[in-house]
Amino acid sequence: MFVNSIDLQNFRNYEHLRLDSFGPVNLLIGQNAQGKTNLAEAIFVLALTKSHRTSRDKELIRFGEERARLAAEVDKKYGSVKLELSLSQQGKKAKINGLEQRKLSDFVGALNVVMFAPEDLEIVKGTPGVRRRFLDMEIGQVAPGYLYHLQQYQKVLVQRNNLLKQLWGKGASAQTMLEVWNEQLVEHGVKIVKKRKQFIKKLQKWAETIHQGITGGGEVLRLAYLPSFSEAAEEDEAVLMDQFMIKLSQMKEQEIRRGTTLSGPHRDDLSFFINDREVQTYGSQGQQRTTALSLKLAEIELIHEEIGEYPVLLLDDVLSELDPFRQTQLIETFQSKVQTFITATGIESLNVDKLKDASIYHVHAGQVER
Repeated sequence: MFVNSIDLQNFRNYEHLRLDSFGPVNLLIGQNAQGKTNLAEAIFVLALTKSHRTSRDKELIRFGEERARLAAEVDKKYGSVKLELSLSQQGKKAKINGLEQRKLSDFVGALNVVMFAPEDLEIVKGTPGVRRRFLDMEIGQVAPGYLYHLQQYQKVLVQRNNLLKQLWGKGASAQTMLEVWNEQLVEHGVKIVKKRKQFIKKLQKWAETIHQGITGGGEVLRLAYLPSFSEAAEEDEAVLMDQFMIKLSQMKEQEIRRGTTLSGPHRDDLSFFINDREVQTYGSQGQQRTTALSLKLAEIELIHEEIGEYPVLLLDDVLSELDPFRQTQLIETFQSKVQTFITATGIESLNVDKLKDASIYHVHAGQVER
């Protein structure tokens, strides 16, 4: 998978930008707040229709403008595709080869990316919400149906929580509607949990191998999914539905008292272990960084395994965060097989001997010069 060109209108600080003829490795060099991260973000948004930096789409539209447009031409193994995404106060519209997509989930997956930024270290040491977001965004790229169930689950969850807030002190008859929401919550929640379990199992296979390579065989990395209502290994949908329903029944009184849903995939977590010691709690900073790096490199291989081609790799100010050894490990992994975009404030922090064939773009005040 290869991004040939990108065209931006009123996206972040870019009034209009068109860049053609990207290379296999592209360095975006510029001081902070000049637009280099915005350019990497634009590629990410074209892949997932949402940003990795904000959940507020209006922040992506240039100040004072009503809409933004992002377009790219992408070479894939089956040919070239033209992608276009429009953002406005009314919502988003996505086109593939000029044809408007009925659902955004039909657009996601046309371009696959793996983003590695300093905040991705929070996947290891941050809150469970960060890890759930990581799972949701990565699974959504290779399994568009997952996004549908995730969206439906979130809608039902809001309605169920609103009802729970109203049920305190009410009789049994007022709780009949709760059963309706339970059925819908379980229907979509089980699909989410099953897909997460399958994804983590595949990610484990790649991450363990990559981590052993980085550490010279001295460490074994293990991933552990921590669902809130089932055994981690269980994948049978009928069993999962029964387990979820039982959990909701057990938690009902407590949920009514607290006015919120206490069980489900929105409460799940992911844990990491090195040589059977939990990395979040007991791992050194170096081990936490290596774990995050192993996860990102594993994503690249997993996406290749799922769709038959490598994704585009976006490295946003992350190489300078890694020591020379980890930089080398990362660069040697993507060179010659993965198109890569690297943002940095200067080349002095990078292992330039390994990046000597890179195309260099200087970014200043929303202008880009090759």
